[in-house]
Amino acid sequence: MPNDRKNWSQRLPEFLTEAEMLLAKSEECLSHLQLISNDKDAIDCMLSTLLKLANKANALALEAVSEFSLHIHGLLSSHAQNHMELHDQALGALKDCFTLMAWQLELVDHTTGQLGLDNSEQTSLIEAFAFQVGQNPCQALPASRPIALVSHPQKQA
Repeated sequence: MPNDRKNWSQRLPEFLTEAEMLLAKSEECLSHLQLISNDKDAIDCMLSTLLKLANKANALALEAVSEFSLHIHGLLSSHAQNHMELHDQALGALKDCFTLMAWQLELVDHTTGQLGLDNSEQTSLIEAFAFQVGQNPCQALPASRPIALVSHPQKQA
């Protein structure tokens, strides 16, 4: 379904610039967490930037980016509320999510706003991150449009 919001094509470049800055900020927080494990300020910063990114993507009806950001935010938020440590494998899975998100931003169609990718890699990365933080990937799904999950054999950490 093409994105038909008025002035959308004029707002997209501004969104992409801001989204890249928000993603870079999240990646800085991730690097900080790799040096200083479970730093609350870094986790809070990451949660804040993921939520901003999701809201800005949602305002432009970029569902794939918005839902992916919200899903990562939900898993990370639940994990942080339980005061559990983000170990190296969890941080690696989170980095993989950010890498895919960067690709998604690059591949957004500037005319329609659609992302010409299937969601299998996104689903796989969400499942991997959820597994690493000891959660069910379905727990943090956005209410609007759940991402279909496929079962995979449990991976050994």
